Amino acid sequence: MKKLSILMLTICMMGTLQSSAQFGKLLGKVTGGGKSAGKKTGSFATVWESEFDNKASFLAASNSDGSYIIGTDDNSATVLDGSGKIIWSGDYKKITTNNTNKSEYQFVIWKEKGGYLFLFDERKLGTDRVATIDIATGKELWNSEQFQNLIPKGTKSEDGADQGELETVKYIPELDSFLISQKASVILVKANTGEKIWETNRFKGGVGKYIYDAKRNEIIMVNFKPTALGALFAGFKNQLVKINAVNGDVLWDATFVGTVEKELVTRRAILDLWIKGDKAYMYLNGLQVYNINNGQKLWEATYENDMDGGKGLFSNSANKKYYRTIADPVFTEDAVYLVMFGTRDRTKYIEKHDIESGKLLWASEKITGAFSMPNLYKAGDKVLLQIGGKVQVQEYRMETRSSGYGSYKERVPYIYWDYKAQKNGVLAIDDKSGQTSWRSEKFDKRITDIIINEGKTAFVGDGDEFYGYDIATGNQLFDVKHNDAGVGKAADVIDFGDKVVVLSEKGLASYNKKDGSRAYASDKIKGVDFFYEIGGNYYLRDQRNSKNIIYGIDMTTGDTKGSVQSKGKGGSPQFGSGIDITDDGEFVFAFKGKKVEKIKVNN
Repeated sequence: MKKLSILMLTICMMGTLQSSAQFGKLLGKVTGGGKSAGKKTGSFATVWESEFDNKASFLAASNSDGSYIIGTDDNSATVLDGSGKIIWSGDYKKITTNNTNKSEYQFVIWKEKGGYLFLFDERKLGTDRVATIDIATGKELWNSEQFQNLIPKGTKSEDGADQGELETVKYIPELDSFLISQKASVILVKANTGEKIWETNRFKGGVGKYIYDAKRNEIIMVNFKPTALGALFAGFKNQLVKINAVNGDVLWDATFVGTVEKELVTRRAILDLWIKGDKAYMYLNGLQVYNINNGQKLWEATYENDMDGGKGLFSNSANKKYYRTIADPVFTEDAVYLVMFGTRDRTKYIEKHDIESGKLLWASEKITGAFSMPNLYKAGDKVLLQIGGKVQVQEYRMETRSSGYGSYKERVPYIYWDYKAQKNGVLAIDDKSGQTSWRSEKFDKRITDIIINEGKTAFVGDGDEFYGYDIATGNQLFDVKHNDAGVGKAADVIDFGDKVVVLSEKGLASYNKKDGSRAYASDKIKGVDFFYEIGGNYYLRDQRNSKNIIYGIDMTTGDTKGSVQSKGKGGSPQFGSGIDITDDGEFVFAFKGKKVEKIKVNN
């Protein structure tokens, strides 16, 4: 798993990560370096404990290998090295030459050596202040007061709201540059100098999605209407454009059908964009296909999404919405498979289209009562559809917090995975005819994702049992009573060599693929709802009761290596407030206010 290059305050990209970290008795403030410690956090060894010079109440994160650790508050930043020593610490007002001070918004771009700390200081009168600080040295790289309306309303740090992506600023790592949306144009500036590379008035709105084509040095972008600039875009239109990355020339632009929505918490645009051969594919309530050379729309297969507006089948509300309910398209050399909505009768079904012409080759039987169809698989001459399963929930909850001045209410973002009651099953479709080959509906309470092994066998569980199927015939190979493992109902499945590990409500159970025999049942770990595989290391997460516990697990034996908790601010979007993990999976950083602990995973 690659760490995201942009780390923003309290965004949770893969799940709710309200966190917690066992620090034991922390050492006193470390000046000039971290002191090594021999104590254990769970069975993890603490490498060192240190402190930031500031409150570290805004950002707290490490880079991919743990050689730089940053902690920021509204007005200052501290950067430590890999041994916990302070590299630099300072107030923004003193570091910046344009007096950027209280920063309502800030984020980190990690580079090979250090990176950039970007600051946005919103002013009610005049233009916003923007400044960029070099993480390695603490020196200002550049500042600007040429931009305005960059920050959407309601993203102030003191509001306790998730900051998500800035709708008007998009970092393009391939160019080491920023695309900045303004009222009349979009501007590309160099990230390290602030120098304007080009400006175009033929593209308006925020960049919802982009693809950089390194061979041609071109960018294909999809726009959406930013709320920060909403009133300013009187002539806004949905655009898909191809731009010359060198000079900003628009090579072609095309309008598209549909409204680009944004996720409730992360504020990411809900669409996908791919380049395959000489075509650009945009996934927005179905698929729209364009000629990459001239922008001509070639074909489309679209539907009306009934999740919008909080009045549809999915019962969304202003503070709670469901995502990842529909499988991504499956592409082969000559075809694409799509989950489609039947708008009038609220059914769902699969369509197979010719990749070149878009011709509908077949449509599967219609399935009623299905809340989600989150996974679609191609295995040999069969297409497997997972009906039901976990979906992502993004919501805001009002929670009581306490401070030295008393208690107060805070709007707290959560992202987590959950099961919805619905009809569950596995449907196998003949790839040539689109006819149903076989189905299994033995999943009364829930259904896990499906593990496909060598295109021949499929493994899937419900809450209490674990099944193996021959894909070609639908014959059930085995039926194991998972509830006998004593680890609670199945929640997820992990493909691990010749075994399938079933992540459950109270622990793990491992089954051999060859016959379904149980390899082990782990010690009980309650409340686990997500897993990570990082550099061959496996982690489980428990986020109950406004906390976040990260467990390190030996998947071969099911043994728990250790656990980390932290209620601190910051942390990586993948792991939550107060937790970060290096890209090799060997070290965990736990943050708690000014304090930071580096923890070794494998002893």
